[in-house]
Amino acid sequence: MRAVVQRVSRAEVRIDGRVVGKIARGFVVLIGVAAGDNEADAAHLVDRIVGMRVFADDAGKMNLSIAQVEGELLVVSQFTLIADTNSGRRPSFIKAAAPEEARRLYDQFVSLARTRDVKVETGEFGATMEVDLVNDGPVTIILDSREK
Repeated sequence: MRAVVQRVSRAEVRIDGRVVGKIARGFVVLIGVAAGDNEADAAHLVDRIVGMRVFADDAGKMNLSIAQVEGELLVVSQFTLIADTNSGRRPSFIKAAAPEEARRLYDQFVSLARTRDVKVETGEFGATMEVDLVNDGPVTIILDSREK
């Protein structure tokens, strides 16, 4: 599984102009599921994201986790994170998990995240979405569960 994690001051996701998920301070997490990923990959990414210390402490140093700042997660599925761009000009998505398996692991990720001390909002798996966010910092971190 791959995740792009952006620290935000606010964010929302819309489908057909309707807001389906909205957060204040926290992370927007774009999730891509590759063929062969499993529940351990989802658990690994949740642990990494919830434990990541990239929020400023009183001294201004990135030292606090999302739970410590009472932050929120906005989780959005994005299969294009699994794109192979090594040849040609058109990305290949052959390494992405089949939609049913990707949905199952995306739902597993969201479910695990909700057991942590963080509010979790989501987009809608497989939908065409608009994501508005204000990247705070900017801070953007790329995580891959296969790089443990």
